[in-house]
Amino acid sequence: MPMPIATLTLNPAVDVTYEIERLIRDQKAHADATRFDPGGNGINVGRALKRLDVTASNVCLLAGETGQFLERLLGQHVDDPVYVWVDGETRINATILESETASQYEVSGIGPQFPQTILDSLRQRFVGRVGNGYGVVTGSVPPGVSEDVYATFIHPIRAAGGRPVLDAHGALLRRGIEAKPFLIKPNLYELELITGRKLTDIRAVATEAQRIQRSGVDYVCVSLGKEGALLTGAEGTYHAIPPKVKVRSSVGAGDSMVGGLVAGFAREDALDDILRLAVACSVGTVGQPGTELFDPEDLPELMEQIEMRVVD
Repeated sequence: MPMPIATLTLNPAVDVTYEIERLIRDQKAHADATRFDPGGNGINVGRALKRLDVTASNVCLLAGETGQFLERLLGQHVDDPVYVWVDGETRINATILESETASQYEVSGIGPQFPQTILDSLRQRFVGRVGNGYGVVTGSVPPGVSEDVYATFIHPIRAAGGRPVLDAHGALLRRGIEAKPFLIKPNLYELELITGRKLTDIRAVATEAQRIQRSGVDYVCVSLGKEGALLTGAEGTYHAIPPKVKVRSSVGAGDSMVGGLVAGFAREDALDDILRLAVACSVGTVGQPGTELFDPEDLPELMEQIEMRVVD
């Protein structure tokens, strides 16, 4: 039987994407295309897993009429959605794609506040869903939630024999690393913030990733934008270099990478194959409009084009 997998989204959103020709100050811009997608990092990871034919529970907090709209959207995009309702209103995020300059603008909304009792109940429910499998905790958190919130999920998941996966920013990431998750996926900028120094080449990135891995995190994957990604664990360190592709939108690329990583680990693939799949998912996503994710049919060809290197 496959290990259970669950994703957590404390601050989900309805993602609205507008494609326009050009933004003009103080003037109304008319969209050439508009799309609505379920948003939030954990939700995007769940969407990616579904496209990889990997079943996962997807636990998220919803609120208000926007939450009801998001609930309808989610039914088409993820397996086994689990909703916890709170007062307030689920946030709306906006992405504007300007075709004339190939620029991308993003505005993130603010989620609803909720009492500590909700968080305590949610934690118990989520850890139960994860069991001895993979629990993905990722993304921003609503106002009033403490910076150690993901650490409070990682500890009980570990204690229950599960494998917590963390993808977060700033203090959420730093405090989460202290709890020793199974896997983290910082990008290069986030890794530089953690280490306090500029990392100018792949060997410097590998050195810092390996240092974190030796501190008690089983695997560290660093996303490197157009340079691909690096993954290190006890088995070794690999650098995957992707093919050059036209970037339409970078939204969801990191979440797609996390989905590929979790799918690969759940299938017990070799470490280099796990990284190859993860990078292919990310590359496939940047070629899609708005917050759309990769097309699974494109993955085999993309994986063949990825160059894999061992980093000493």
